[in-house]
Amino acid sequence: MTILIIALRLLATLVVLAATTWGSGLLLFRLSGTMATVAAVGFGVAGLAGAIGIWSGAARLPLSFAVLFVGLLGWWNGFTPSHNRDWIPELARLPSISREGESLTVSNLRNFNWRTESDYAERWETRHYDLSKVEGIDLFLSYWSGEAIAHLLVSFPFADQPPLTFSIEVRREKGEEWSALAGFFRSYEMAYVAAPERDLVGLRSHARKEDVRLFRIAATPAQARDVLLAYVDDVERLAAQPRWYNTLMTNCTTVVYTLVSSVAPAWKFSLPLDPRVLLSGYLPGYLHRIGAVRSDIPLEELVRQARIGEKARAISLDDPEFSTKIREGVPLGRR
Repeated sequence: MTILIIALRLLATLVVLAATTWGSGLLLFRLSGTMATVAAVGFGVAGLAGAIGIWSGAARLPLSFAVLFVGLLGWWNGFTPSHNRDWIPELARLPSISREGESLTVSNLRNFNWRTESDYAERWETRHYDLSKVEGIDLFLSYWSGEAIAHLLVSFPFADQPPLTFSIEVRREKGEEWSALAGFFRSYEMAYVAAPERDLVGLRSHARKEDVRLFRIAATPAQARDVLLAYVDDVERLAAQPRWYNTLMTNCTTVVYTLVSSVAPAWKFSLPLDPRVLLSGYLPGYLHRIGAVRSDIPLEELVRQARIGEKARAISLDDPEFSTKIREGVPLGRR
């Protein structure tokens, strides 16, 4: 057996094992009850048999697995995202944004009064924003389990009113639980939430008691306007066409990275791809590296100053100065 043949068989084995892992996960998370377990185990056995056949010379085994896998891909490809499900109340409505000149009208803006995560007063509003009054871009990262993963919020401060904040969410149905693994298998739709900071930040700082950190981006008003308009376009695209959420490829950081990348060429500014785009908890190190936040301040000190969770919890969410007060002591980005 030549080295080339060994290498080809190793490669084929890795492909079969990867397909087996993905297919078993798909069956486990997209079927229910005993059927899910039986189907996942059966597919796993078929994949192992295919891998053995590659080395034993029993070609029918990997070929049979290939046919089975193609059929599974066809089933998976038939899944269709929808806007019409029995959604949890906080994600029941998607925002819609219309533009007329420099004026934005945001409909279905969520402005919930969060007492606890499960006890809240629902309120959906329509608000108007003047594009010429946008001042910059701020990022909130909310940590709930270690340093590797955080939820990202993008906020746009305005000169004449509280900031407009966006969150990319897993749009869950009533009774549906979130699973990061299930998010690889077209189990959830994606949703935008447009809201004031008292809602999106307050949910995480007050109701969930998460470790919220604020980073002020080195963006000019013109750059902030570009990014905001990229959000507007994508919010409208999603409203017109539902989209799957994907734990790795379509999540709260990768979508933002794509939106900013779409307008960054006009700034003559590059956004190098980096693993920290996927491991969102480490995003501050990436922003520090590319100069999007204050690179003249050591990263550790910048992170320390960014921690606003405790400060936010000392401020009432009904305080009209909530957004101003949580920014006190947080360094501005240098433009």
